[in-house]
Amino acid sequence: MSGVETVPMWLSIPIALFVIVGSTLTLIGAWGFLRLSSFYDRLHAPTLATSWGTGGVALASALLASWVQDRPIVHELVICFAVTATVPVTLMLLARASLHRDRMENAAHVPPELLLTRPRPEKPSEVAPSSSEK
Repeated sequence: MSGVETVPMWLSIPIALFVIVGSTLTLIGAWGFLRLSSFYDRLHAPTLATSWGTGGVALASALLASWVQDRPIVHELVICFAVTATVPVTLMLLARASLHRDRMENAAHVPPELLLTRPRPEKPSEVAPSSSEK
């Protein structure tokens, strides 16, 4: 026997619930990615689903592996920590890069309070000379 067949019911239920919750959150994130219209909306749904969905599946995996191998397995928890730490940072970097691009293009969908306060020069000749050119 490999040990999987001997998982007791009291452990099987939380494992199944973690897998169901994790996969459902991931599915919701994928659905949000497909259905939402703007880049900023599409950015938000998958990042939440990735964090919480990965957490649920990894927790279920850690519980099952710990039971089967008769020792605590923490590899999955390290993965959870890495995903939880990197996904919000990636979200902020992508959002800031997109906002910077939209500001430079003076995109119509950017709220006025997020636009640059000074207008961009239209021609290179309008750019003020730097201190080294004077």
